[in-house]
Amino acid sequence: MFIEAAKTEDIAPGGVIGVKTCGRDLAICNHEGSFYAVERACGHASARLERGTLNGRILTCPLHYAQFDITTGEALSGPIPEAPASKYADPEAPELQTRGLRTYPVKIENGAILVDIPSP
Repeated sequence: MFIEAAKTEDIAPGGVIGVKTCGRDLAICNHEGSFYAVERACGHASARLERGTLNGRILTCPLHYAQFDITTGEALSGPIPEAPASKYADPEAPELQTRGLRTYPVKIENGAILVDIPSP
């Protein structure tokens, strides 16, 4: 069921806002006038993704810099290891793993951003 999550005017191009609707925490992203909804918590350490940066379709987590494609939810890179161990860190180490983000279908009607939230 599509539920209004925000207004298009609420999110500048290249911007991200966090919203809670129907019990779901979402990050709503504006990429060149197209809107995308992904789960709000990073797949690594649950940081709030609206505090990160959006560069094109790539959403970067503010905590450990994991990156996600907002169109698919795919985790493009895991978190950056903390120094000084980062020089020697194994990228396959469990603490450097992240999962992709759940994505939600979006449509725009009369300036409203509607997100398809599945029934519980």
